[in-house]
Amino acid sequence: MWPAALTDRVDRARRVAGRATLVPLLVRCGIALSLVLAMVVAWPAEIAGGRFLLPLIAVAAYPAIAPRGRGATVAILVVVAGWIADTTWFDARAALWRVLAIGTLLYLGHTLTALAAVLPSDAVVNTDVVTTWLGRAAVVVLISAVLTVIALGLAAELSGGAFVIATLVGLAGAVAATMLLARLLRR
Repeated sequence: MWPAALTDRVDRARRVAGRATLVPLLVRCGIALSLVLAMVVAWPAEIAGGRFLLPLIAVAAYPAIAPRGRGATVAILVVVAGWIADTTWFDARAALWRVLAIGTLLYLGHTLTALAAVLPSDAVVNTDVVTTWLGRAAVVVLISAVLTVIALGLAAELSGGAFVIATLVGLAGAVAATMLLARLLRR
C-alpha cells in the first residue's frame, strides 16, 4: 500500500504537530506571513493574483514548515525574481514603498526563520525572547530604511562619474568583506 518511509514521515509529522507549543507555532506563522506578503508585493499583480498564486504561497510557506533547510533562500530568490520580472518585463515603476516593504518583509522572514531553526517546535518559550528578537529586527529595519532613503537622495545628487566610482568602491568593499569572512570560516 504505502511505502514504509512515507508512513514513518507522516507519523513523525503527526507527533511533532501534536506536541507543538504556541510561541514556536506563532514564529512559524510569522515566517509564512512575511514571505507570502513579500511575494505579493514583489511579483506583478497579473501573476500574483492569477493561477501562480498557490505555487508562490507554497514556496513562501515552506520555510515555516522546514526552517533548517534551504527553503528561506529559495523563497527569497523567488521574491527577488518577481521583483526583477515586475520592474523589467512588466515595466513597473520602482516605488520607494515597495522597495522598503520587500526589504522589511524579507528580513523579517529571514530572521524569523533563523529563530525557528534553533527553536524546537515543542519548546516552552517566554514571549520576551520573541519580542526582544523582533525588537532588534525592527531596529535593523528602521536603520536600513533611513539609510536607503539617504542613499537614494545622494544618488540623485551624485550622478555621473562620482556615483560610478562610489559604486565600484562599495562593490569592492563588499567583495573584500565576503572574501575575508569566507577565509575566516575556513580556519
